[in-house]
Amino acid sequence: MLRARMTGPFTVYEALSVGPRRLLGEVIQLKGDELVAQVYEDTTGLEPGQGVEGTGRSLSVNLGPGLLGGIFDGLLRPLTGTDDFEIQPGIGARAPGRFQFAPEATAGTEIKAGQTLGTVAGARRQSILVPPGHGGRIESIVPEGEYAEDEPIAVLVGADGTQQRVAMRHAWPVRTPRPVANRLPASAPMITGQRILDTLFPVARGGRAALPGGFGTGKTVLQEALAKWCDADVIVYVGCGERGNEMAEVLDEFPKLEDPRTGRPLAERTVIIANTSNMPVAAREASIYTAISVAEYFRDQGLHVALMADSTSRWAEALREVSGRLGELPGEAGYPAYLSSRLAEFYERAARATTLGGQEGSVTIIGAVSPPAGDFSEPVTLHTKRYVRCFWALDRQRAQARFYPAIHPLQSYSADADALAAWWKLSGNPDWITQRQRVLALLEQQSHLERMARIVGRDALPAQQQLKLLCADLVNEGFLRQSSFSKVDRYCSPQRQAAMISVLLTFMDRAEAAVQSGVAPARLAEMPVVRVLQRLGEEFGEGDLRKLAQLPHQLDYEFDALHTVAANVR
Repeated sequence: MLRARMTGPFTVYEALSVGPRRLLGEVIQLKGDELVAQVYEDTTGLEPGQGVEGTGRSLSVNLGPGLLGGIFDGLLRPLTGTDDFEIQPGIGARAPGRFQFAPEATAGTEIKAGQTLGTVAGARRQSILVPPGHGGRIESIVPEGEYAEDEPIAVLVGADGTQQRVAMRHAWPVRTPRPVANRLPASAPMITGQRILDTLFPVARGGRAALPGGFGTGKTVLQEALAKWCDADVIVYVGCGERGNEMAEVLDEFPKLEDPRTGRPLAERTVIIANTSNMPVAAREASIYTAISVAEYFRDQGLHVALMADSTSRWAEALREVSGRLGELPGEAGYPAYLSSRLAEFYERAARATTLGGQEGSVTIIGAVSPPAGDFSEPVTLHTKRYVRCFWALDRQRAQARFYPAIHPLQSYSADADALAAWWKLSGNPDWITQRQRVLALLEQQSHLERMARIVGRDALPAQQQLKLLCADLVNEGFLRQSSFSKVDRYCSPQRQAAMISVLLTFMDRAEAAVQSGVAPARLAEMPVVRVLQRLGEEFGEGDLRKLAQLPHQLDYEFDALHTVAANVR
């Protein structure tokens, strides 16, 4: 952070060029004839009296087809790494790549912002759009061929006669949301392949979810699983202030992951933005805005984007440090008073929308939160809850018991669930909302009954309550537990989820009728089918849906046999 005497006009959030090395900075405060700037690079060697130049524009990044598959710092500069996994900050702006461009628009036609000029071939086909704020009559457009990203591919003539040269990439101010035609309500979930999320706590496309949890609860592993298995077209992963060794592992593992839908490297549809704890703290704040701008860029192409932010707590800590250096009056826990508004600005940029070009796209934000000691009452977690619609609370006790995903079903919630019931109905499960409510009610009853059982013992409980505990154990073990490292159970389709929960609820109904007729819960626990239900996820993979559909017949057979034995005993 530096202070400089102004000799000309400057504006807040204006990008600066600092010193002879032309370090990138940003104005964050104006006081009389003095400005305060934060510098996003190492300031070693800066001396008093060296020049600070304004750029006349806000902090911006270049958005173009060269982003997919790249690994960048918080200012979208390429990262470099060494064999010992030391991550080095970006040393300069991203060099323009060369891409095979195929025009789809023709000279002489009128074109508006957000409409397609052409496409770029590659591992993933990308659309080249007219940037926001541009448009008019196409005076000329290049023929199909290979061009540099920053090379003009079209010349537009505006209504006032001015010429606009359009390249494959363009600069965008990161703190400004990219415009859309209109925002759309939630109508379809983002399928994650994780049963506890899709069935109990679904997030809508264009929704906002928080993933809070203390150290060791599995935040990073779960986010990597979501990145690999969710049905988003593009993944933007931002490591904000994470320890360098942890981020190095992510950078090492991500390029090796295989996209299960295509069999190709997952990196081909992924953008990784890494700002580690050993990089300048000021750039940590910018990384969040950079990531959401990149996500919006792909949304404008009519794609569904998932943004994984790990973690927003470190971003908030950067805000606190910068605020402290400015001498601002601290709020709760030392965080600045504007923490809540900054979180709101970030999460509100998630949306399902109609783009300027008339397509449907979305940005879904999943923000990890790292509350100290797993305390969800700390400011970052509390303020985050105000702006997200899904809260996936990770529990240390579940994690220590090796129960993954370690999401606590009673501390978590989804405000998107009711809006997604119609989607599940159209997908072949009209009873989804009822099934979900039954499972949540059962898990809540389990919490109360376990406290009683610790005092008097399970065997001392009434038969109906023993049965509730048995059924809750089956739901936890057979449905909610799901290992990201299991080749069979690491992903679960909506169809398989629906079949599994239907079988479990059928068992609950038959078991309740059996107990009412006098069968002891201990007898039910000894049924062979119970062993199958405990390993339901591992026993029936995605290729076993037909076999899974036959399981209710086994239930009928074993319950009928149980009733026959009970009748003979009487």
